[in-house]
Amino acid sequence: MFYQKTSLPSGLDVISEYIGGVRSVTLGIWFRVGSRDEELTQLGISHFMEHMMFKGTASRSALDISMAFDGMGAELNAFTSKEYTCYYARFLDEHLESAVEILADMLQNSAFATEAIATEREVIIEEIARYEDEPSDHVGDIFTEAMFPTHQLGRSILGTRSIVGAFEYEDCAAYLGKHYHAGNAVIAAAGNVNHEKLVALAERFFAQLPSGAANGRGEVHESERKLLTFEQKDTEQAHMLYGMPGIALGSDDRFASRLMETALGGPMSSRLFQEVREKRGLAYAVYASTSPYMHASQFFIYVGTRPTNLKEVVGILRFEIESLIKKGLTSEELKRVQEYTVGNLVLLEESTRSHMLRLGSNAVQDLEILSLDEGIARYRAVTLDDIKRVAEQVLSQPPTVAVISPLGAAELETALS
Repeated sequence: MFYQKTSLPSGLDVISEYIGGVRSVTLGIWFRVGSRDEELTQLGISHFMEHMMFKGTASRSALDISMAFDGMGAELNAFTSKEYTCYYARFLDEHLESAVEILADMLQNSAFATEAIATEREVIIEEIARYEDEPSDHVGDIFTEAMFPTHQLGRSILGTRSIVGAFEYEDCAAYLGKHYHAGNAVIAAAGNVNHEKLVALAERFFAQLPSGAANGRGEVHESERKLLTFEQKDTEQAHMLYGMPGIALGSDDRFASRLMETALGGPMSSRLFQEVREKRGLAYAVYASTSPYMHASQFFIYVGTRPTNLKEVVGILRFEIESLIKKGLTSEELKRVQEYTVGNLVLLEESTRSHMLRLGSNAVQDLEILSLDEGIARYRAVTLDDIKRVAEQVLSQPPTVAVISPLGAAELETALS
């Protein structure tokens, strides 16, 4: 096995991959909590907690934390998704103990000071405003809400202004107690790291982390998916997402799905890039992607085009989708997207951060962790029949369409008809 894993009595999992020939380590502390776990009165609190963990502890100010990592020549950051939150640092191998100790202090002893909470509320409200001012980003939120109108997966990770603006110390402390425990946590590291040393540091510095049961991830039964949602806004382009339920995390079909979306809307040789951009000049950005979750997924195509071009673009999308359903890929296309995908996998292997992200994200979602060679073999084992079967399964469903544009309802219905 290319990685080592130790489960501590508290329920905390420690997983690491030694990479020879490097002098760095990327360390991530993962918690199995994201916007999927929020109540309607808590929207945005997972992301808010991510921000607050950098704002100081009983023994360190926010500046102390920043200066400590700067003094190591390290990178320190975090991110929140719908299903997990990760705090990570990348540093020289000699600073492993210091990095573990400071991250442990941040995540177990955050002060949640009243002044810091008030300041960070405003920071995130500005972040929400910035996001909403970018229609190419914001259209993703209205698309996801249409895909999952009754499930937490449909809610924005950032939350809403009114809810975020009301967060107080008690909200942070309660969320910490409910979700930030050992049963919900994974420590992942990659680089010039000794596993036994990492385990010993985890036992020493994360001793305060209480035990608890991991957050469950139940089946997603969404029967109220909306087929059209839009916002009328004074924009130069119509920003559209066109998609449907995709292949969920952990499915054996995820490899065929990735190749299918790459052939349809991936690199410059992909069908949509060639037809929409290269041959007709109808868009600068056009691509296909999948957002997979545990027990759910959404496949989508994004395009930004002038409103007068929207009808033609939709016609092309439908033609290419129908072609994939009926005919699948050619042997040449399959070979090309396989090699493109494999090449990207190999290039990612040159980063300790990528190794850590692969270890941690899979571990925290209870997924198998494949070696590079295993991943390559899975992609190269995909057949033309696999692609056609997945295309029929995914692309034959009625699409959900989300649009931000100057068009009103009647104009939009005409463009999409």
